Amino acid sequence: MAQQDPKLTTSEKARIAVLVGRMCKRHIASPDVHQADLQRRVDRILDGARERDEKNRK
Repeated sequence: MAQQDPKLTTSEKARIAVLVGRMCKRHIASPDVHQADLQRRVDRILDGARERDEKNRK
């Protein structure tokens, strides 16, 4: 079962945009640089948004 993308708040969108910008900057510096730490942070934001979305549905 695929997880739905939750509706993001403005704050969550901004935080993800900053992290994606940092990922791009790292990739420009070296295409094979480790970015799992930033991806985990994005995943955590999305998980929190999913939990909030699910809680609001109930």
